[in-house]
Amino acid sequence: MQTERKEFAGADGQKLAARMESPDGPVRAYALFAHCFTCGKDVFAASRIAQSLAERGIATLRFDFTGLGASEGDFANTNFSSNVADLVAAADFMRGAGQAPQILIGHSLGGAAVLAAAGSIPEAKAVVTIGAPSDPEHVRGLLGPSLGTIESAGEAEVSLAGRTFKIKRQFLVDAAGYNLAAKTALLKRALLVMHSPKDTTVDISNALAIFTAAKHPKSFISLDDADHLLTRREDAVYVAGMIAAWSERYLA
Repeated sequence: MQTERKEFAGADGQKLAARMESPDGPVRAYALFAHCFTCGKDVFAASRIAQSLAERGIATLRFDFTGLGASEGDFANTNFSSNVADLVAAADFMRGAGQAPQILIGHSLGGAAVLAAAGSIPEAKAVVTIGAPSDPEHVRGLLGPSLGTIESAGEAEVSLAGRTFKIKRQFLVDAAGYNLAAKTALLKRALLVMHSPKDTTVDISNALAIFTAAKHPKSFISLDDADHLLTRREDAVYVAGMIAAWSERYLA
């Protein structure tokens, strides 16, 4: 497996940091990975899944959304729509290198983003969600007591996974205006929904909502007792193996 550092312009022109994991041998397909809310390209799930996919012949690009990780920009000025736009920009970058993504993979809110972005990435033949919410408004439930402050004062500092982020009201307004179910219904791509029934961050009812909204071909794989962030290596490796096996029939 080979790892290359990449850099490309995001939707608003900021430089976004990325990594491409490629197999030592022939590339069977290219994939684009979207990380979870406030995470980054180097979070356990993103790095382990990308590396495991590369070992199975699928070269995978993972990147930091605007304002996160090593990417430029102010996270406070981003929202779900800008995440979707960054995904499309990442696909444009891959296309320019002759590596347009045939598989879109999204973890948590990144899963919702790939559902929304798929229609703007014509080469994508297969879409995978991992522990994804069926509605970007799900983020409201993660804001706890800060939610009232955001709505009244316009912004607030919120602690998420041990780190502090500034969240503005515009993020909530943007999420509320997104009809992800309609996007899912018009996906016109093969869909794989992966979710753990023991996910305490995004309830498995979200997987049912995504699966119900989507048209065939669609598949569901239970992640059994995996946690939301796939912190156990064996869970991430299992996810990668299932994606590689499932996607094979949809790739030329």
